[in-house]
Amino acid sequence: MDAEAGMRHATDQEIYEKIWSAIAERQIGPGTRLKEEQLADIFGASRARIRHVLQNLARDGLITLVPNRGAFVSKPSIEEARDVFFARRTIEERLVERLCATIDAAGMARLREHVDQERKAHQDGDTAEAIRLSGAFHMLIAELAQSQILATLLRDLVSRTSLIMAMYQQKEIQNCGPDEHAAIVQSITARDAKEALAVMHHHLAHIENQLDLESERVLARDLEDILGL
Repeated sequence: MDAEAGMRHATDQEIYEKIWSAIAERQIGPGTRLKEEQLADIFGASRARIRHVLQNLARDGLITLVPNRGAFVSKPSIEEARDVFFARRTIEERLVERLCATIDAAGMARLREHVDQERKAHQDGDTAEAIRLSGAFHMLIAELAQSQILATLLRDLVSRTSLIMAMYQQKEIQNCGPDEHAAIVQSITARDAKEALAVMHHHLAHIENQLDLESERVLARDLEDILGL
């Protein structure tokens, strides 16, 4: 009951974060319509506040606002998908290079602990948690590298990647396991920038190569189930 009350009095930023997380974790698929009335009911907020949140999501490229139709989760094109991975390679290679020179013992421990959590999620067959942790791993690298500008850019790219994966990932291919992340961590903790760059490049190329650019698959779930409690 207390948790429900907390959600019903969510701030605009909390509503934004909740929707952003659902998209980033691939719970809401590309093309899903986000109805103002339904979101207002879920969060106990006015439609004006929901409209403001949706405008911010549209500004960040996650939502498309269609006149006289409403808000829809964006459906990135193939060319946009290529651009996202190009941008991620540029940003993340810079981050790991920087982190190799600055990481301390506490940062190393956090990276190893995160990979351990990913392994557990995979072993438990918890796909949703595995997806969440996979994206969070890249954001942890940005956090530890202490570059606010690159972290902000990467945050948007990670969520866009989720839309791309939801649309274009081949059905028979599973998400990358924690082994590639472990290899990245190993090179960073060894402060081997050359190896870290190579491993990160390979990891992102592996993800991109999983895309099936001939077909689209859109997830469909009820928003109350996803965004509610």
